[in-house]
Amino acid sequence: MPEREAVMPVGADAASPRVVLFDFDGVLIRGDAFRLFMRERYRRSPWRCALALLCSPLLLVQRPFSRRWPMYTLVRIALLGLGERRYQLAANVFATTLARRPRQFCRDGLQALRRHQLAGDRVLVVTGCEHALASGILQQLGLTGLEVLASQLRPGWFGMRLLRHNVGRRKVQSLTEHGVDVWQVAYGDSMYDAAMLALAAEAVLVNGTPALCKKVEKALGRAVTRVEWF
Repeated sequence: MPEREAVMPVGADAASPRVVLFDFDGVLIRGDAFRLFMRERYRRSPWRCALALLCSPLLLVQRPFSRRWPMYTLVRIALLGLGERRYQLAANVFATTLARRPRQFCRDGLQALRRHQLAGDRVLVVTGCEHALASGILQQLGLTGLEVLASQLRPGWFGMRLLRHNVGRRKVQSLTEHGVDVWQVAYGDSMYDAAMLALAAEAVLVNGTPALCKKVEKALGRAVTRVEWF
């Protein structure tokens, strides 16, 4: 399907703003923002790298059962010793650094988001990235007036730990809990966004390969709008 702008459905209530959803990683930013943050944590802390190496047997045992368990373990090590306030500071510092990196962000995606805002749409960023980090990056990019539904951490005895991973069907659950149960447009870039895309009047797949597009359309049972963003 050729690239095009999302349009107002015929008969839509002009008095109510359209609800437009954007994924973050792969749609507004190139790559995975939280993973980049974790890499920076390890780069700056050789002792964390040593501890992760010592835990490698555990990671190997976890891998056959779940791809997420090793990731959670590495995140725990990266955040070891960080309380809520220190984590917020570290996330803000990294958000400032990342926002200044050339070619790190998807120019077309950011422009599309701003166009929706100028059109009066209600725009939400629904992401698996951690909330403080995603919000900090968006603020550094000068994007205001957004609602951000993201993954959340909670303080633990030894540092921050995962409370809620906002991926897949949990994105829809987060929207429902936020009081949003109808949306007109949704932008995503992977099968992890399929549940969110399925409930949109217009589902937009960003930079999807033909194979991914076919897989998403099969899951949704209908065609999607494909866009190539740079």
